[in-house]
Formats: sequence, structure tokens, C-alpha cells
Amino acid sequence: MGHETIAPNPLMILPFVILLGTIALAPLLAGNWWLKHYPKVAIGLGAITLGYYLFGLHAGTRVLHVAQEYVSFIALIGSLYVVSGGIHIRVKGEATPLTNVIFLLIGALLANVLGTTGASMLLIRPWIRMNKYRITAHHIVFFIFIVSNVGGCLTPIGDPPLFLGYLKGVPFWWVAEHCWPMWAVGLGFLLVMFFIVDCFNFKLAPENIRKKETEQETWRFDGLPNLFFLAVILGAVFINKPIFLREALMILAAVGSYYTTKKPVHEANHFNFHPIQEVAILFIGIFATMIPALDWLELNAAKLGDPTPAFFFWGSGLLSSALDNAPTYLSFLSALVGATHDSDMAHLLSTNGISVVAISVGAVFFGACTYIGNGPNFMVKSIADQQKVHAPTFLGYIFKFALPFMLPMLVIIWLIFFR
Repeated sequence: MGHETIAPNPLMILPFVILLGTIALAPLLAGNWWLKHYPKVAIGLGAITLGYYLFGLHAGTRVLHVAQEYVSFIALIGSLYVVSGGIHIRVKGEATPLTNVIFLLIGALLANVLGTTGASMLLIRPWIRMNKYRITAHHIVFFIFIVSNVGGCLTPIGDPPLFLGYLKGVPFWWVAEHCWPMWAVGLGFLLVMFFIVDCFNFKLAPENIRKKETEQETWRFDGLPNLFFLAVILGAVFINKPIFLREALMILAAVGSYYTTKKPVHEANHFNFHPIQEVAILFIGIFATMIPALDWLELNAAKLGDPTPAFFFWGSGLLSSALDNAPTYLSFLSALVGATHDSDMAHLLSTNGISVVAISVGAVFFGACTYIGNGPNFMVKSIADQQKVHAPTFLGYIFKFALPFMLPMLVIIWLIFFR
């Protein structure tokens, strides 16, 4: 399974740390500068690591392997972004807390069919419109928690790390069969907390504005022919050979969707390529600079002896909130293989299934803890910013929301399932 592990100089983890630090702090301290120069920063730091691997370690195969994972990752989330941008849901703009909870629950279920990216892009604009007269930071953050992350824990389409696990041989339905109890508990906990917070917010909204702004509105769906292109992308997921056929079909579906969608639908969605462009560029830097971090982790994790499911839950989780969760998942899967000396996936799942569940749930759930934990998080923030909705800063997100709301849920999941 996977690649031959290389022993990088630990100092080469620095570009990765610098990139993450810059993504976290530059928008706060130098917002305009960051907007102009983030491509140079991401690609420049990535080039340092790639240069070291290509010319210092002569590890071209390792670089190609990561490039292939990056292409698969971007093809999936990019095509889902484009196709879901061609579907417009017109909503009634007076959302009660209960309506909001039902909407988030539907979003969580949809995330398993459209991917967290597709569901996020399809539903974030209607979500903002539904709550337009009282929209605030908690609406954006809980949407990221539930629709962009935790909701997608039941299928390999749901979240990129599970998709990479599927590519490594984890059967398609194995995830739903083994992760649904954690999904149900985690989702239930977040929905109850959201309901309580939203009730307070709802009481503060002036009722006369609420009624006046929303009395003309009805529900309507436009751009439904795009469901065909969605079906093509979902079908492509099951194609493994020849190399890049899956990604080519996904990109063709995106191109077909973009050119056949009527202009008014894209306009109604305020559709543009800025959010996916930002994600694609930042993730070139993240995928490149984290190669040494992952290789170092894989080498050293194999020395752990017999790690527990709790180690895999917290380990893959904490790193997933700091790195992107997809490659973190892969490295912990490799660490499990190293620790158990068992490279047969079917046998590994039958003897150490609970550890694979811990890695899966850790990677998916903790991906919600920061903006960089999972691809769609950034896109949702980017769309909220475009629509002049207050989304918290990088650190505000962690301290005001992830720690008080996500952390208690994660502790409960650990206590019930992985202790």
C-alpha cells in the first residue's frame, strides 16, 4: 500500500509550518497584501519543498504520487463546485430555528451524495438568503461544521479523505456500515447546539422587518438539468483505470455543466471561479510543503508499537485541523499498516477495523475545526465574504466556535466509541 517512505531532513517541515502560519495570520495582519500575493507565497514555498525532493533526495516518484493525489482531489471538488453552481434554489427568506435545523440535516445527508464540496456550494447561498434579515457568524460556522464536514462521513464521495481511502481499497459501503453511529451522535449534538444558539438569535430579530422582507417569496429550483452532470461525476468515482479517466470525466462534466447552464442561473448564484481558484492555488502549496511532514510522521508512527483507536482518533484529528484532512488520513492509514505490518486492506479492516474507523471519523470531524481543515471550508468563507456576511477570522473561528462547540462533541465521540 502507498509509496516507499523517504526520510526527509526534519528542517524541511519548515516551509509547511510557514505556509500554515501565513494562511492563518496574513488575512488578519495584512489582508490586502495577502489577497494580491497568496499565489506567490503558496507556490514559492511549495517550490522549495519540491526542489528538495527532486534534486536533493532524487525522489521524483514521490512527487508524482502527490501530484496525482492533488489532481484527483481538485478534479473531484472542482467539478462538484462548478455543477452545483449551476443549480439555483430560491428560498423563502423567513427561516425559524426549526426550519434551519431541518435544512442543515438535509444538507448533512446530501453531503454524502454530492460530497461536502457539492452540498456546500449548492446550499450556502440559499442558506444565506433564508436567514438574510438575521444572518450572523454562527450561521456560517455551523453550516461549515455540519454540511461541509461532519455530514459527509458516510460515503467515500462525502469527504476527500474517505475518497482517498476508497482509492486505497476500503470498500465503498464499509464506511457507512461502520461510521454511522459516530455520525448520528456527532450530528445530533451539533444540531441541538445550533438550535439553542439560533433560538436566541431569532428572538433578537425585529418581527416587522422579518414579515415585510419575506412575504413575496416562494421556494423554486432552477438548473435541474445539472443533475445529469452530477450523476456523471458520481459514476466516475467508481472508475479506477486507466489512470486519469475518472478525473477527465469529472472535468468534462464540469465543462458541460458550465456551458449548458443558463446565464440567469449563474447570475442568481453570483457564480464565479474565485473560491475554487483560491482553494486550488493554496492546496498546491499545502500538498507540496506537507510531503516532508507526512513522510516524517509515517516513519516515526511505525515505531509506536501497538497504538490504540484513541491515538488514531486524536492523532489524525488534531493533524487534520492543522493540515488538510485528506493527506493526513492517508498518512495515518500508512502508520497503521506500519504498526500492524498488515498491508492487505481486507485483512486490516477485519482485524483493526475500529482503528480505521477512528482515523476516518477523526479526519472528517476535525476537518471542521479550522478553515484549512477541509477544502469546502475556505470556499464557504469566501462566498460569505463576497456576500458581505460576517464570517469570523481564522483565529476567531477557532476560539469563538471550534473550541466551545466542536471540542465537547469530539470528546463525547471519543468517550463513547474510542476510549
